[in-house]
Amino acid sequence: MNKIILMGRLTRDPEVRYTTKDNTAVARYSLAVDKKFKRDDGVTADFFNIVAFGKSAEFAEKYLRRGMKMLIAGRVQTGTYEKDSVKIPFFEVVVEEQEFAESKVVPSSEGSIKGSNGITTDEQGFMHIPDDFPEELPFN
Repeated sequence: MNKIILMGRLTRDPEVRYTTKDNTAVARYSLAVDKKFKRDDGVTADFFNIVAFGKSAEFAEKYLRRGMKMLIAGRVQTGTYEKDSVKIPFFEVVVEEQEFAESKVVPSSEGSIKGSNGITTDEQGFMHIPDDFPEELPFN
């Protein structure tokens, strides 16, 4: 079985290209995954090259940006390519599933937070319901 699951932050915006044969989207980006412990040399993350094809690549192009925290499930692909007559090995993760690992929050001037779903909450995450709310709430 070849399966890998990673959660980390994008280190750069996805680069998307289209194949000449069938115009399939191919997105490439990298993911920084925090280590549990800091190494002696100060390295605190592992960096993975990610590649997505088709609809996953189009999704990456449209929605993913540097710094976003993502959950990626896929398979490991290894191989070599030649540069200046030297074979160079590569290791990358081919995306099978990708999901946002945190919601986007935008602080407002009143100290409340507006989420990516458009709902405004206070600092504790509670939504303000006005006293004259026209509908009955589902609890007493």
